[in-house]
Amino acid sequence: MKNSKEILLKAQKEGYAVPAFNCHNLETIQVIAETASELKSPVIIAGTPGTFDYAGRDYIQSIIEIAAKKYNVPIIIHLDHHTDINSIKESLELGTKSVMIDASHYSYEENIKIVSDVVKLAHSYGATVEAELGMLGGQEDDLIVDEKDSKYTNPSQAADFVKRTGIDSLAVAIGTAHGLYKEEPKLDFERLKEIREVVDIPLVLHGASGVPEESVRKAISLGITKVNIATELKIPFSNELRKYLIEHPEANDPRKYMADAKKAMADVVREKILMCMSENRY
Repeated sequence: MKNSKEILLKAQKEGYAVPAFNCHNLETIQVIAETASELKSPVIIAGTPGTFDYAGRDYIQSIIEIAAKKYNVPIIIHLDHHTDINSIKESLELGTKSVMIDASHYSYEENIKIVSDVVKLAHSYGATVEAELGMLGGQEDDLIVDEKDSKYTNPSQAADFVKRTGIDSLAVAIGTAHGLYKEEPKLDFERLKEIREVVDIPLVLHGASGVPEESVRKAISLGITKVNIATELKIPFSNELRKYLIEHPEANDPRKYMADAKKAMADVVREKILMCMSENRY
C-alpha cells in the first residue's frame, strides 16, 4: 500500500481535492473503489477506531489491499480519528501507510507532543500523518464534542504546529462538524485563507457531509486538498436497505437485499468525487 503524500501533493498542485470516504464493511469498500475506478479518481478509504473494532483491522486492511490491486487508480487506506498509539502501530505493522492522530481535545502543547510521537513512529514505517488543530463539534465514533466546546483553528498557531510536529497534512476547523447539520454551516473562508498563507502542506476538511457543493469548491480553491465524507454514505445505504426489507419481508439473501443500498451509496460517492473535481486525474 502507498501513503497519501503523492496524491495529496498532486491535488494541491492541480487545484482539486481527494475525497476520503469512511468505510464500515465489504459493501462500502466495494462501492467506493468501483465508483472511483469508473471516474478515474484517486480515493482515500478511511476507517475510524469503531470501524476497525467492528470489522477487524486485518479484514479491512486485506479488503482494501485487494481493491488497490484490482483497480487502476490510487486507493489509499487511512486511519481516521485515531487516538491510541498502540492501535496505530497495529495497523502500521499490517501495512497501513496513512494515519490521522487526533489529539485536538488536549492542550496545544500536549497535542504537539502526542502528534510528534506518532509522526516519529509512522514515518519509520513510510506512512504519512494527518493531525488536527482546533476541534470540530459533533460526534465521531464515541468522541462527542458539544458545539460550545468546538474550537476554530488558530492561523497564528498553524505554522508552529506543522513545524514542530512534522506532519504531512493538517485538518483545520473552520466551521464544519461531524454528523448532520441542523442548519447550513457557515465556513470561515477568511480563516482558511490565513492558514493557507502560513502553511504549505495539504489541508484537510473534516465533516463535509451536508456542506453545499459551492462551499466545498470554494474551500478547495483556498487550499483544501482532502475532503472527508462519512454520514452521507450511511444514510442512503440504510434508507434503501430498510425500504427493501419492508417491501420484501420474506427477503433473506444479502446478495439481493443489499443491491439497491449499494447503488444508492454509489450515487453519493459519484456526486462527491465530482464535487471534489478529482475525476479523470489518473
